[in-house]
Amino acid sequence: MKYTYYGQSCFLLETSSAKLLFDPFISGNPLAKHIKVEEIAADYILVSHGHGDHVADLVDIAKRTNAKVICMPEIAGWLQKQGVTNIHDMNIGKFKFDFGTVRMVSATHSSSLPDGSYGGNPAGFVLDVDGMQIYFAGDTGLTLDMKLLAELYQLEYAILPIGGNYTMDPDDAVIAAEYVNCDKVIGVHYDSFPVISIDKNFAVESFKRAQKTLLLPAIGETLAL
Repeated sequence: MKYTYYGQSCFLLETSSAKLLFDPFISGNPLAKHIKVEEIAADYILVSHGHGDHVADLVDIAKRTNAKVICMPEIAGWLQKQGVTNIHDMNIGKFKFDFGTVRMVSATHSSSLPDGSYGGNPAGFVLDVDGMQIYFAGDTGLTLDMKLLAELYQLEYAILPIGGNYTMDPDDAVIAAEYVNCDKVIGVHYDSFPVISIDKNFAVESFKRAQKTLLLPAIGETLAL
């Protein structure tokens, strides 16, 4: 499996059978100005919540690729008004797709859409794909609900927000990694705005002290998972 980072909380997972794009916010991110949005391919787009820094490029990419969008019902209703029709709406629970199983899990955050309407509950996802189990927390603060994932899964990777202010910071993310019992973490949701800037060296060392690995790929970089 391959992971390509596009900045903020946007990334692409390439499985053996599908390209899964998450939270597409690229064109509005000055750190991702070298990324050509029009060249990004996707078979599915998974949306954690409705904030602009997660859905800014959603409609354009969904229409261009005809990717199936997996999201909360409220986001699905907003997408339909934008002319997007290939949608699988779900809520906290799990569903088996042709590429693998997706569990939508709760996140401690808020959610509204670009037009100001309610975006439903914020969420994260656990994927069981190609024999690997991966957790994407979405935008969330630290919550005890994460401990349940350690009982349900043996996670290979946890993709966690680490920028603070709106979400967990590196210290909280270390605790989250302990809660979900995962030693390999990929950081997202940092540095895009001044208020979520982090000291990368400090963050990496914080995870190292907890005997965990924090990966911070550059925007546009691809990792083999």
